[in-house]
Amino acid sequence: MKSIRTYIPNTITCLNLLSGCAAVFLAFNLDLPTAGLSALQWAFVCIGAAAAFDFWDGMSARLLHAYSPIGKELDSLSDLVSFGLAPAFLVMNTMLRAGSPLWVSAFALLIAVMGALRLAKFNVDTRQTTSFIGLPIPANAIFWVGALAWITDHAYPGDAVMAVLIAVVSLLMVSEIKMFSLKFANLSLRENVRRYVIMAATVLFVITDGVSGFAWTIVLYILISLLGKRTDPDASEADDK
Repeated sequence: MKSIRTYIPNTITCLNLLSGCAAVFLAFNLDLPTAGLSALQWAFVCIGAAAAFDFWDGMSARLLHAYSPIGKELDSLSDLVSFGLAPAFLVMNTMLRAGSPLWVSAFALLIAVMGALRLAKFNVDTRQTTSFIGLPIPANAIFWVGALAWITDHAYPGDAVMAVLIAVVSLLMVSEIKMFSLKFANLSLRENVRRYVIMAATVLFVITDGVSGFAWTIVLYILISLLGKRTDPDASEADDK
């Protein structure tokens, strides 16, 4: 039974990886309609599924006391694919579809490079046990899901704007900015005010702006982190990077 418990979190992590691989494949077939949705929309679903699996693998590891060095490394590799490589290819191919030159669109690969540096930095940084330093890589992916949904619903903002967004969000991942974890250690309102604000804002943004609202949620998360004077206790573990 102990051996079986050890495999459960890693199996969930592999589902994260599979979801990310599916999102990468879909990124190269953006306009392919499938079951009433475009490939881009299915890619959003896959990244959302990856985020859910990323949450549950850590939760299951805690509940089952099934931590392992392999699990930690597997988690980082999966996160790089799902939250670094997948959004990078989605952004790159969105830019190509809008008519951007390949050499400009390839700048989107900076998302994957900085995501890899972010994960490597997290794994060796002992300061990030109860809070984050730099934008977590899942938050990076959620931002791009919202941003690409906005572009689809409105209009391509131009290569210059996209280049600035790519640079800013990518550099935020490896920055020294302290950001609070979105995990709840308890349900206390006083200790989790910022988390409840983010939850309420997410619901409001999605209701008013659809999937695009996720981008505004991450912008708000960054602003609250910048304005915060301290990071409060949370249950952050190695599965949130």
